[in-house]
This record gives sequence, structure tokens and C-alpha cells, in this order.
Amino acid sequence: METVAENQAFGGIQGVYRHASTSTNCDMTFGLFLPEEAAEGPVPLLWYLSGLTCTHENAMTKAGAQAWCAEQGIAIVFPDTSPRGEGVANDEAYDLGQGAGFYVNATQDPWKPHFQMWDYIAEELPALLGETFNLDMSRQSITGHSMGGHGALTLAMNLPGRFRSVSAFAPICNPTGSDWGRKQLSAYLGDDAADWAKHDASLLMAEKGFDGPVLVDTGTADQFLDLLKPETLAAAIATRRQEASLRLQKGYDHSYFFVSTFMEEHVSFHADALYKE
Repeated sequence: METVAENQAFGGIQGVYRHASTSTNCDMTFGLFLPEEAAEGPVPLLWYLSGLTCTHENAMTKAGAQAWCAEQGIAIVFPDTSPRGEGVANDEAYDLGQGAGFYVNATQDPWKPHFQMWDYIAEELPALLGETFNLDMSRQSITGHSMGGHGALTLAMNLPGRFRSVSAFAPICNPTGSDWGRKQLSAYLGDDAADWAKHDASLLMAEKGFDGPVLVDTGTADQFLDLLKPETLAAAIATRRQEASLRLQKGYDHSYFFVSTFMEEHVSFHADALYKE
């Protein structure tokens, strides 16, 4: 694994690392903030999954998460959103291909050789992090924004016992019923909608739910609100009587100004779960 950069921040270290991935068959880059407590012993880990067009860098530099994670003694990892590089399939549209992995394992060409983001996030990267850094992998939580909020919710519900809490900023809640989802799921997984269900947070909530607390924030001025479909997740949560807080934040849009505004509350939410005995 290559160390791209390491900078001191809030008493800890913000690193950027690159490694050859066996899941995506290309080099992958991720950011990892380790609080100063990691120098003394293993610390809990919060995952942050980013949205469409983003790399590992967007949230790392714009979300303001490191300050709040340092305060709580929590590490936070910022994976990339897709495989990248020469020979990796791409599309002219911003919402398919590189930068738009949707956290699924593609079964269709030309995406299948590299777009195995589910395996990368669920299996390969956690193993690498646990082997390399001073992290307590028995204490993990997950959050994300937009496409990353979709990924956070679906990973949490499909991997019972892995994460103690899950939150999301403006998540894509019902991709099987939205143009932000049907296009990508059909491209990556084929035309059988039955294969899409495990990647739809609203369907998963109705079927499985999550054994822990859930927090979701969405702005009322979000320019993509009709694509996100928060009402479908709200209905599933109500039907299941899931422990959850779903908040519509007046006047906020889809930007990182929105994410950074509520990041402290999300980190504190996860800290309560990560340190609960």
C-alpha cells in the first residue's frame, strides 16, 4: 500500500492511501483520519460513502468531519465511489461509470470486470483497514451522502451486526423507483428488477429493517428531492416501526454546505452507538 499523503489535523493524522484492489482490478485510493487516540490503542471506525461524481477527496476536504471525529476519538474513512483508471469502463453521463459505482457488484458488461464496489466496501477495504491501522473493527458505524447515503443504508441492512448505527445525508431512498437508480441498476445488474431489490433502502427497510438507530437528514430545498424519494423510506420506517429519526431541514439543498452543517450531529449520533456497552 502506498502512502500518498499524511497531514496532521486536529491532533491526529489525515492520510491518503492507494492500493491495488483485487475486487475492482485496479488501484483504489481512500482517505483515513485517525484521531490522536489511535497512537495508544484501537479506535472505533466511521465510514463515509460519497455521492455521484465524487472521489475520496470531496468529503475529506468539505464535510468538516475530522474535527468532530477527533473530539469523539473516532476514525473516519473516505473510500472512492468507483474504480478508475485506464481500461476501466466509463460513460459520457455523470451518473454512470467512473464516479458512479452505486456500491453494487456489476454483473453486466462492460462494467463487470471492475465495478465490484459492494465487495470492495463490504469485504476488501475493511480487511485492509483492520490489518494496517489501529482500528477496533468490532465498533463500526456508517454514513453517506446521496448515492453514498443509498450505499450506507443498503450496506447496513444487508450486513446485520456489522454496523452499530447508520445515518445518511439526502440519500437516494428508492432507486428501483427513480431515474437515479433504474438507469444505473439496469446497466450494472441487468433488466431483472428482482436483482435490484437488495440495493433499495426502502424495500430493505420494509423487509429487514436495521438492528440499531437510524438518522436521515434531507433538505427541503434539495434540487434532487423528486429523485431521492425520502417519502418512500419514511413510509417503510413507519410501517416497520423502525427506530429512526428522519428530518427535513428547511431551506437546505444537496450541497456540502448542507452536509457540513449537520455533520457534528451525525458524528455525535454515531459516537453514542459506538461507545455504548
